[in-house]
Amino acid sequence: MKKELTDRFLRSLNAPDTGRIEHSDTKRPGLRFRLSSSGRATWVFEKRVKGGAKRKHNLGSWPAVTLSEARKLALEIEAEVSQGIDRIALAEAQRLADEQSAAARISVREVLEKYATLQLSQLKSGSERGRQLQQSLDAWLDLPTGELQQRHLQKIVDAHTQRGKLTMANRVRSALRAFTKWAYQREYLDRDIGVNLSKPHKEKPRERVLSLEEIRAIYRATEELSGLWKPLFRLLILTGQRRSEIVELLWEEVDLNTTRIVKPGSKTKNGKSHITHLSNKALKEIAEISGERSGWVFTTNGDTPVSGISKAKARLDSLLGEGFEPWTIHDLRTAMATTLAEDGVSETVVDKLLNHSAVGSAPSAVARVYQQSDLLSQRARALEKWAALVTNDTAQIVNLHGDVA
Repeated sequence: MKKELTDRFLRSLNAPDTGRIEHSDTKRPGLRFRLSSSGRATWVFEKRVKGGAKRKHNLGSWPAVTLSEARKLALEIEAEVSQGIDRIALAEAQRLADEQSAAARISVREVLEKYATLQLSQLKSGSERGRQLQQSLDAWLDLPTGELQQRHLQKIVDAHTQRGKLTMANRVRSALRAFTKWAYQREYLDRDIGVNLSKPHKEKPRERVLSLEEIRAIYRATEELSGLWKPLFRLLILTGQRRSEIVELLWEEVDLNTTRIVKPGSKTKNGKSHITHLSNKALKEIAEISGERSGWVFTTNGDTPVSGISKAKARLDSLLGEGFEPWTIHDLRTAMATTLAEDGVSETVVDKLLNHSAVGSAPSAVARVYQQSDLLSQRARALEKWAALVTNDTAQIVNLHGDVA
């Protein structure tokens, strides 16, 4: 209903039984008085911005905002829209700016914790990636995220490059880029500061293969490692499994009755469950681990897997001496595969030991059942042979020679 509104008329109105009634003011076109069934009365002013959209402005409740005040507010807005000024758009822009400013004030530590919970927890290597980022960003963890700069990140990458750790520099760069992209997409950063980080170098496949004598030297050197590091490194050597699969080993995955480690697909790189035989030498190392037989096998606090493997590896390197050619933990796995293959163990058995996915056409159901049951015993004999070779157990080597094909 349109009419020139008056205070007397407004006071005479009764709330409707349902819904609401609305009266337009002819003295100030676009100004409307609304009265709902609850008795609440409000002012609304609607006007098109010059060269833009039609906007609806809520001017407040009546009688707190009187008729004359509502007309005055409407007149102010009308003057603004005639100049192309959009109050609603400006308010929304300010709201977004305030939100971004608040997000930018959140510390790097807090954003990293959110990233670990929402993103890294979905990745098999998430816990390792989280530790890597925590260590890399240590000097900036308490800095407001909005103040984190590309130069800070480049400094981290360059530090690894200057120490000759080119592969690590690439790994850290990749981790930082993924983190900053995630933070930018959620407006913790106003731009992606990691996208232009310079790449240290193009990685080339490593050709380092540890000899059996080198493996034996490493195995002997682990005797001097303290705490859990001796059995941990020895299990890495004796099983040939990936670092994360041993570091994050759970007691529930260790079956001492069948002398096996049984890993579910959710914890393996290729998503397939995997059985690893425990040789007599490996069982001996596990037996020497003290503490509860539940939760993590290698832990110092009972809540998380042991950390600090890089420092333990550095200690091992110092024990081996400066003349020992640089090596990585992954080289232990490669050495086992190479040595067993050279000793006559079939490629199929070696692939099964490493839990590599087979290439080629899928075998029949009958073949799969036969192959699985048959290869488990061959894999067990191969790992017993490997343990004998590593420990230079001459008698056992003779007994097992030619026994695995």
